Amino acid sequence: MDKLKSVLSGEEARRDDRTVLETVNEASTLGWGTRVKGFIACFVVGAGFTVLGVGMLWIPRIGLTIFIVFYTLGNICALGSTMFLMGPMKQLKRMCDKTRALATAIMITCLVLTLCAAFWWKNFGLALLFCILQVLAFAWYSLSYIPFMREAILKLFAVCMK
Repeated sequence: MDKLKSVLSGEEARRDDRTVLETVNEASTLGWGTRVKGFIACFVVGAGFTVLGVGMLWIPRIGLTIFIVFYTLGNICALGSTMFLMGPMKQLKRMCDKTRALATAIMITCLVLTLCAAFWWKNFGLALLFCILQVLAFAWYSLSYIPFMREAILKLFAVCMK
């Protein structure tokens, strides 16, 4: 019945004019409700990884390593959750926008360096420093989505430093 409706309304003819890329894009796009659910699920998983990592911090010998892994995975999931809201390509374009490029580069570099410091260099003090830098870079990156918030923060620090 739906096929008959689409033929009679002329929708079928419009569908034949689409390219393969348009057809694939239409089939793979998510509805708004699904995007919000994906965002919430991915963000909750990221927050869960972060909380789990903090909880594991107190385990002797391996606690710091587990914390670093879970904390980094939590940040990656939190960053990935926003891709559900605006789509991966749009998110990547916004991450590389001139207002966010530096914060994005520092954040991704700190994610990688945190894992390198923990597993390759075995320097946990440096790994914790990179974790702190992850927080600061992720916060600075997130603040760029709120109009004039970065300028307000900079003015607040300028007033506090006087």
